[in-house]
Amino acid sequence: MPGTVQSIERAAAVLRLLAGESGPLSLGQIARSLDLAKGTTHGILATLRHVGFVEQDRLSGQYRLGSALLQLGHGHLDVNELRSHAINWADPLAARSGEAVRVGTVHDGQVLVVHHVFRPDDTFQTLDVGSTLPLHATALGKVLLAYRFTKINLDRFTRRTIRTTEALEAELQRVREAGWSLEAEELTPGTAAVAAPIRGSGGLVVGAVGISGLVERICDSHYRPHQHLVALVREAARAISRDLGAARR
Repeated sequence: MPGTVQSIERAAAVLRLLAGESGPLSLGQIARSLDLAKGTTHGILATLRHVGFVEQDRLSGQYRLGSALLQLGHGHLDVNELRSHAINWADPLAARSGEAVRVGTVHDGQVLVVHHVFRPDDTFQTLDVGSTLPLHATALGKVLLAYRFTKINLDRFTRRTIRTTEALEAELQRVREAGWSLEAEELTPGTAAVAAPIRGSGGLVVGAVGISGLVERICDSHYRPHQHLVALVREAARAISRDLGAARR
């Protein structure tokens, strides 16, 4: 039987490393983590960039997973599988937070809502399953965009909607560093949302789960989300991720 191909093993190690990190890594960080020479690491990264599996930030020079690889990850996970695993955790999240819960994934450059739990009160609500939302103006979308890097149009919905690529990249960097996202009156005046990433086997972000409601219930007077709500969302995201085979984070 032929032996393994060392270059492919090393490329796989680079991809696993990037998938397991919350933010981009420099050439030196990748080389040190994998105990590889910088020249060898640079060659691997250059090849992975060429096929779209890795992207390099223009300003920092750091590396992250590319859209081509993430496209494979999303294509592998059926939306029904994502929904079936999320159901067990979405209902408790709605009950504990008192807010509506949505689970989404990327589809045709937008957020596709695959599961929706109504807010646990008697107010009129409309089921959003199957509807689409903009990536840059929603908490679900920002989480997905932070790890997918899809080119989008920055349409304006309110005065708080992100309108420049520079502002969006800064926001997505905050999402990657914090591990969750906030949307406050960026899509609809008077509403806010918090979301966190759902990871599948191998660490790829395959979806997002979040809560949404009136801005005064989600945030304080300075548009800062209440931390107990952030904690509930992140806990639910980690639980769904574990069910999908992701390693504990």
